[in-house]
Amino acid sequence: MTLHQHPEAIDSTRLDKLAEVAIRVGLNLQPGQDLFLTAPVAALPLVRRIAEHAYKAGAGIVTPLLSDEGVTLARYRHAQDASFDKAPGWLYQGVARAFTENTARLAIVGDNPMLLANEDPAKVGRAAKANSLAYQPALEKIAGFDINWNIVAFPSAAWARQVFPDDGEDVAVRKLAEAIFAASRIDEADPVAAWKAHNAALRSRRDWLNGQRFAALHFTGPGTDLTVGLADGHDWQGGASPAKNGIVCNPNIPTEEVFTTPHARRVEGHASSTKPLSHQGALIDDIRVRFEGGRIVEAKASRGEAVLSKVLDTDEGARRLGEVALVPNSSPISKSGILFYNTLFDENASCHVALGQCYSKCFVDGANLTPEQIAAQGGNKSLIHIDWMIGSGEVDIDGVHADGRRVPVFRKGEWA
Repeated sequence: MTLHQHPEAIDSTRLDKLAEVAIRVGLNLQPGQDLFLTAPVAALPLVRRIAEHAYKAGAGIVTPLLSDEGVTLARYRHAQDASFDKAPGWLYQGVARAFTENTARLAIVGDNPMLLANEDPAKVGRAAKANSLAYQPALEKIAGFDINWNIVAFPSAAWARQVFPDDGEDVAVRKLAEAIFAASRIDEADPVAAWKAHNAALRSRRDWLNGQRFAALHFTGPGTDLTVGLADGHDWQGGASPAKNGIVCNPNIPTEEVFTTPHARRVEGHASSTKPLSHQGALIDDIRVRFEGGRIVEAKASRGEAVLSKVLDTDEGARRLGEVALVPNSSPISKSGILFYNTLFDENASCHVALGQCYSKCFVDGANLTPEQIAAQGGNKSLIHIDWMIGSGEVDIDGVHADGRRVPVFRKGEWA
């Protein structure tokens, strides 16, 4: 594994544009604001460009934290058993404090999604749980949208090999880079203007849904007949929106979704996944679940079922929904036909739900609600937040009003 992987396969001009979009559109970084940045070592070329654009935008200080696949694997190969119940709580406490002091957060994804595929699933699960527990103070600031944050992607060779296994490494990296740039709207003549137009389109969908005030959504399709009750006082979000610190940002680049909070106790019926879920080095495919009273009471998968079971047993909230999101089947990511093995991209290919923690910003006046009020209105609490896809060109969705009136929302995977 080399530090600079196939730089010639990645268009440097477009990589620079991606860095600019991350700072100007994704974060909307403000003069004097600090930035905390995490990335895999392989993404160093993008990290450097992001730092450059951050300082040009007036950043106070940029603090990068790099992870390395070799170091991660060393733990699984050589660490004592007790290591898998540990996490650097001191680090996350510092990160939470940084967020309290209005530091912006940027994450670059690009790790090999199958890195832990051959490691002991019990150890993977224990390490993930320990990490989730330690990360809670910082995650609460992100889930509560206290600060402006953003996720972008870098086409590492390890990731590209998974997505394009039949191609040579150079070709795979170039293909993945092109797919990331296209999905992130970097290919447009003026990416910043393209994002402005895209955000306006998402806003019009969001405003229509908020005007309807549906009590529930009813999904029907092959293997799916699911009624997702919506939280009391839920608020649809999508595209750019203001964080509690007043800064309007785009948390996900790319994004195609409008999303809100389901009622954790009002989900009934069954659902089947329409795309595989890549989670902690395992591929979970053909997920089939049944809900009663908001809770998953039965879960199966043709592949990765043991990993799915461990996820569902994380805590009480892991079997309930924290998000429901609408994405048309004609989204650019869906049309690309690529399975990215990465939720940032794959969730933007189809309608999806998320197990676990809800977003407090998806409530009317969410910034002023206490955790108790959010729970009373149906918001879910959990250590996890894992998206998986239930949308396709064969799925219909009806909005259901409190009086039972139904309004078509999606037909054959498209906005009705």
